[in-house]
Amino acid sequence: MSGSKHALNWTTLLIAIPVGFVASLVTLAFRGVIELINHLLFNSDNEITVAMHVWPWIFWPLLVGSGGVLAGWFLRYAVAIEQQETVKTDYLEVINARLDAVPTKTSLFRALSSIASIGSGASIGKEGPMVQLSALSGSLIGRWLPASLNLRHSDIVAMAAAAGLSSVYHAPLASAIFVAEIAFGISALQRLIPLIVSSAVAVMTMWSLGFRSALYPLSEALFQMDISSLLMTLLIGLVAGFAGWILIKLIARSKVLFSRVRSLPLRLGAGGLAVGFLALISTDILGNGYEVIVNIIDGHYVLMGLLGLLVLKTLATTLSVGSSAVGGLFTPSLLIGALLGVALAQIGAMLHLPVGDTLLYAAIGMAAVLAAVSQAPLMAMLMVLEMTLNSSLLFPVMIASVLASMVVYRLQSSSTYPVVSTHFSRAEAKYDFDNMRVDQLIIPGAALQPEESVGQALAVSSLKRERYVYVINSEGQFLGVVSIHDISRKVLAQEITLHSPVSQVMDNNFPCIYQNQSMREGWEAFARVTLERLPVLNNPQERRFMGALTKTSLIQKAQEFL
Repeated sequence: MSGSKHALNWTTLLIAIPVGFVASLVTLAFRGVIELINHLLFNSDNEITVAMHVWPWIFWPLLVGSGGVLAGWFLRYAVAIEQQETVKTDYLEVINARLDAVPTKTSLFRALSSIASIGSGASIGKEGPMVQLSALSGSLIGRWLPASLNLRHSDIVAMAAAAGLSSVYHAPLASAIFVAEIAFGISALQRLIPLIVSSAVAVMTMWSLGFRSALYPLSEALFQMDISSLLMTLLIGLVAGFAGWILIKLIARSKVLFSRVRSLPLRLGAGGLAVGFLALISTDILGNGYEVIVNIIDGHYVLMGLLGLLVLKTLATTLSVGSSAVGGLFTPSLLIGALLGVALAQIGAMLHLPVGDTLLYAAIGMAAVLAAVSQAPLMAMLMVLEMTLNSSLLFPVMIASVLASMVVYRLQSSSTYPVVSTHFSRAEAKYDFDNMRVDQLIIPGAALQPEESVGQALAVSSLKRERYVYVINSEGQFLGVVSIHDISRKVLAQEITLHSPVSQVMDNNFPCIYQNQSMREGWEAFARVTLERLPVLNNPQERRFMGALTKTSLIQKAQEFL
């Protein structure tokens, strides 16, 4: 096989380098636009949680609400184009469906909507539109490349998406894993390597521009693994799973309630107004929450402040996302996790449990809630490790992430990413298929006894519309089959008459399968023959006829995961 036919080749890796470079510049440009709006609105370079105080408190709900109205106005155009042209805009759906391109106009309108929401303080993350625009840049690069390179456009979009996420969080490995884990549904090496290359190039670009430090200041702290800290880690994982499940359910419920407002500008305006009123209690609920996480890690919050902000941030994120604000859930999830982890650790310390440095549990909570909300535990644990540059957190972050994602999975709650739910449905269908037995798809089959006539066989075949009629004895034991084509040929050749017994034309070496065999074995049996259906017997010893299995029923069952 030639190298060009492989999913991984040198061309793919070389393309990943400029894709990663361009994607990182796109995220920087988006960040610059947000900073410009921040400066124009508040004449400040601070985060929205601080900058909002430039205005009197009475204006806060109006500012967030107005941003929501403007965001809804832009989003209305994006939705109208999507409905008219029946296109998929979200980069994950484009990658998953192996589509040719990320739509330009709808992506830009959604980015403008997101800028309006983020710039006015909606409780959403910046990573969503930044990665979407990065994916768009990859799509545009793919359109310019010659067709002779034999590269899927969706694979270039995946590289750009991984690079965009990597440049936001400085986490190249986690970003590559995320796209492979969420969009592809696998972590296949051939698809993962170019994603890692593009992600690494994006981070190198950020480093060369001066963004070199760990995103969250926990690199110097050391996590001491003992019984108490392990129990606290397990508790955080379980509670974070429930917190993620509650957040997913609240967002779903919020979307249903906000959907009653047909006008997108009014819908997002109402969501922004509600978030603005929550900001009257604490402006820390505004924005994506990055600065707040840093303050938590620096120890600026007491227990009651942590718990209060946990409730408020959950409500604010629910309102923003539920009202259709375009943005991400990564950083809001990280903030909710940091609040949860430190709050539980402080409660443990108050109960005189030797939990060690309570602030380290912020990272464990961050990974756990992110894993629960995204249903991508491998990405969550790697991302937190890369953002903190603290290797001592590896084991507790692994435990908490897996435990939290399992809690959500066992509660049968869907991920915030619809593509993940699709992969889970496919995985469950594949598991069901692999563990089903042949007898679960058996249908009745036309059968005669050996002394009955070929004329009766023709009549049964015509009634049942079957090419073969099965022959069984009085005890129900399978003897063989008669072919309607063989009967017709021999009757025309006057070798038999319509009154001849079917035993004269019976094939006693006809292939069959057994009721206790798996669906996979049934599939393999059909792969060896060109038949539409096979007789099903109870076991090789008794060979009692049970019915028939059709190729169509197998294919229909397999379509659930193919």
